[in-house]
This record gives sequence, structure tokens and C-alpha cells, in this order.
Amino acid sequence: MAAKKACESFSKSLIEDVHKWGCMKQTGVSLRHMMEFGSKPTDRNLLISGQFLHKELPIRIARRAIELDTLPYGLSEKPATLKVRDWYLDSFRDLRSFPEIKDINDEKEFTQMIKAIKVRHNNVVPTMALGVQQLKKGMDPKIVYEDLDEIHQFLDRFYLSRIGIRMLIGQHVKLHKPNPAPHVVGYIHTKMSPVEVAKNASEAARAICLREYGSAPDINIYGDPSFTFPYVPTHLQLMVFELVKNSLRAVQERFMYSDKVAPPVRIIVAEGIEDVTIKISDEGGGIKRSGLPKIFTYLYSTAKNPLDEYTDLGTDDRITMAGYGYGIPISRLYAKYFGGDLQVISMEGYGTDAYLHLSRLGDSQEPLP
Repeated sequence: MAAKKACESFSKSLIEDVHKWGCMKQTGVSLRHMMEFGSKPTDRNLLISGQFLHKELPIRIARRAIELDTLPYGLSEKPATLKVRDWYLDSFRDLRSFPEIKDINDEKEFTQMIKAIKVRHNNVVPTMALGVQQLKKGMDPKIVYEDLDEIHQFLDRFYLSRIGIRMLIGQHVKLHKPNPAPHVVGYIHTKMSPVEVAKNASEAARAICLREYGSAPDINIYGDPSFTFPYVPTHLQLMVFELVKNSLRAVQERFMYSDKVAPPVRIIVAEGIEDVTIKISDEGGGIKRSGLPKIFTYLYSTAKNPLDEYTDLGTDDRITMAGYGYGIPISRLYAKYFGGDLQVISMEGYGTDAYLHLSRLGDSQEPLP
């Protein structure tokens, strides 16, 4: 019954329009371009940006809506997947029914609309995770989830695209903010200190560890706090938070009942000519070599799945110490979005090193799935 919803609530002409726009070519932008363009948010620049998004967003959203309808193993029919697909179709309809943007008043109205679209999609990640959960529950228990390559590849494309869509909308919306802070261009900080961001992210992760376990290992940060480069602080905060949270959990669980003092988690920030690298090292016992490839998949977590505990995702956005196994793969996508990467190297029986590479040049185009 639920699978019929697309045809019932969305007209045939809209679905045809989705397929037409889904075939159009996407246009990628770079961090440097966003930064240079947004450094002068004049009415003319905001108008150009609005007109670009008016054409670009429907293309990106249509591609995802089509894909959500054609997933393998019956994932498209799962109630949570249908919910996500309907959000994408609603957003596509809103964008397509918005008239051509001719002046700054049109642009202001358009900005309010895309702001609402961004809010509509706030819960896409946990809802899609729930869809995958629903799929797993109905599958043969003998199936090895890590082998479901098509699902992993789809989720990589899907979440990477989502990062791009949210970056474009968020950047445009933020450019309207009167009196921005010094060195801030929309979402981008032109003089971001990675040491400072790592410090904030670590404090947040440590607070969660304290709340969950009653104690937390120390965190030592090495690097020059005065070193800065242009980047999106919220993206870096998310990645470092996720990696430090994992390290704290591993160390805490390994030393919880030990009479030894838990060793600190170490964060090292290194500045290269091309890359800024952040290394997060722990002595939490490491990951088995057979388990290492799994940490970048979406169907694997060593922790209890919080989606089993609550399914009403509309109201709950709590952060737990261990997520639904999405933190690491999504952090890697955030790194890749601006030309970086995330690598994890482990010594079983000792600990894990995560290397977060960030492009310092800011000139790589968005990867467009």
C-alpha cells in the first residue's frame, strides 16, 4: 500500500518532470569559488546565486528521488525509505513551482523557501538508517551485510549528494546574515584554526563520555593554534567529534575496570603545503584486521544500535556515545566533499590511528554522484 504513495500524492506530470531533470548535468563548485563569490554578498551576487540554485537544486534532488525509487533488495518499499523519497519529491515540487527569479524580492522569497527545504530534510540520515534497519530485519540472517555493495554504494552517493545540497543551501542562506563575523563567508571561515576546532569538538565528545560512563580519558592536542586556513568549521567539528568520540569509547571500555590509568587520546595537527592532516591516536585496543573494512560501511557498528531504542525520529535528535554505525563513513564523505580523505590504521591489541586529510588549497570541485 505504502509503495503506491508516490503515484497517489504526486501527479504523473511531476514524476515525468523528475525524470527529465534527473537526466540533466549537475554543476560542481569549489570551496574557493564559494569563498570568493560570497566575500561580496551584493544584491547582484545574491541574485546570481539564487538563480544558480533555482536551476541546480532540482537537478540534484531529482537524481536522488529517482534513485530512492529503484533500490535493490526491496529497500525502496520500506516505510522509512518511502518517507525520505516523499521529502525529496516535495522539495522538487516546491523548487519547480517557484517562478523565475528576476529581482532581489524574488530572491528573498526563494531563500525562505530553500531554508524550509533544508529543515524538511534535517532527519534524512537517521530516517534512511531506519530504512536500512527495516531491510535488515526482514532479510535472511545468513546474509553478510557488509557484502551488500550496492546498498553501500547507494548510501555513499546519497549522503555525499546530501552534504552538497545542504552546503549550497546553507551557504546561500548564510550570505544574507547582516554583519557577519570577521573572516566568515557564509559557512566558510577564511582563517579557521584547526587546533581550535579540534579543541571544541574534543570537549563536546568528552562531555558525552563523562555523561555516559561517569569518567573520560584525557585528550592532548598538539599543533600550532595560530595556524589557520579556509574551511567549513561545522564540517571539521563533526568529523573530529566523531573520531574522538570513538577513541574515547574504545579507551574507556578497555580501561574501565583496570587499575591502570586510562592513557590519553592524542590529537596532532600538521600543516603541509597541499594538505592539513589531523591524526587522532588512541590506545583503546584497536580493531581486528578483518573488521577494518567494515568500519566504512553503513551496516556495521560495534555498539548497540540506538535506532532499536526509539523509532520516532521526528522529536529525538540526541547524540549517543555510539551511533548507528554511520559516523565514520559519513565523516569520510565530509572529508572527500572538499578534496580530502579519512584513513584508519589499527594495531589490534594496542590502538587505532585515524588520519583526517583536508585539502588546504580549496580548489577541488565537489564530487558529484
